[in-house]
Amino acid sequence: MSYTTIYEAAGGAPAIRAIVERFYPKVQEHPLLSPLFPEDIDPVMEKQYEFLTQFFGGPSLYSDKHGHPMMRGRHLRFPITNEHAEAWLDCMRRALGETDLEPELQEIILERLSGPAHHFVNS
Repeated sequence: MSYTTIYEAAGGAPAIRAIVERFYPKVQEHPLLSPLFPEDIDPVMEKQYEFLTQFFGGPSLYSDKHGHPMMRGRHLRFPITNEHAEAWLDCMRRALGETDLEPELQEIILERLSGPAHHFVNS
């Protein structure tokens, strides 16, 4: 079977939800990242699910609810360094490692997220 999007290759909505649910506990435990996130992480998780769904080629959930992503602008109020970007990617790497996704697909996802993660660096 051939897939046209990362969203499809990963397994659609359930797979994206599983990634997000494995990712945010790691972020909340990370000493560098946790101060950047609110205590009530559920709304953040929902937005991340919507964004990743759209970013990986699924339905445009994020834009439909929140308008154009403009992710760099939305993150400007937070001091983000290269260390933050690498920590974020490491949390994602570990979250992906807890899924059933093929290692090759995990690497594709990380590569695809690496650009945006580093694009948010502003400090």
